[in-house]
Amino acid sequence: MSSELLVGCDFSSSPSRRKPIVLAQGSAAKGRVLLAGLERIESLDGFEQWLRQPCAWIGAFDFPFGLPRELVAQLAWPEAWPDLIRHYAALSRLQIRDTFAAFCDARPVGQKFAHRATDIPAGSSPSMKWVNPPLAYMLHAGVPRLLAAGVHLPGLHQGDGQRVALEGYPGLLAREILGQRSYKSDDKAKQTPERLIARKDLITALEHGQSRLGLRLKLSHAQRDALVDDASGDSLDAVLCLLQAAWAQQQGAPRYGLPAAMDPLEGWIVTA
Repeated sequence: MSSELLVGCDFSSSPSRRKPIVLAQGSAAKGRVLLAGLERIESLDGFEQWLRQPCAWIGAFDFPFGLPRELVAQLAWPEAWPDLIRHYAALSRLQIRDTFAAFCDARPVGQKFAHRATDIPAGSSPSMKWVNPPLAYMLHAGVPRLLAAGVHLPGLHQGDGQRVALEGYPGLLAREILGQRSYKSDDKAKQTPERLIARKDLITALEHGQSRLGLRLKLSHAQRDALVDDASGDSLDAVLCLLQAAWAQQQGAPRYGLPAAMDPLEGWIVTA
């Protein structure tokens, strides 16, 4: 059994009691990932305090770690990753929205957004999107705090090798199992029986190791019920990221499964 803590983070750029940041914590051994528990954090300051704790972990965090190189070059922003993140952190959300909207307005229909290389294999939305989901704001809230906390970001920034942060994306793993079936919604009216069944199917598949990660999720009955009952999907998304962290741990340092050709400005979604 590895002593290293594994963490999966379902992130919110504006966390609150109603919509907290959810951390799934656990460990892995012999291809099984044991969920130890779920922690909820209701503020960005609380998130940064958690990151700064002296504790060894590997975590997959559900927010983008970088912006598309094409966008950065066009805006003449810094092209070294830490400098770019510091520049970005100094902007307000309104400045980000206005800058990105102007960039999109100047481009042809169907090519409004710039994409990162990882978006294609991961099927992820562009990290410059500011609505549905507001990934640009999630990056703005999350990544500067990773940098400030001194964690290690493989391929992007050398930090404390005991605390390793990777970009996760639960949708990548969920889609592999469910296809286009939806399993969650923050909207109460859309928390349907079909989505409940999809969550149950997804959890069963994870317990049986039916994904290309080849990992089996180990849950107690109470944990399983809690994941099924969270219709927002936030708890389940944190657990999907936990499995991505476990896969990265298997691949090991220094790259934790990230491709050698990864763009050191854009970053990469682990397991994509």
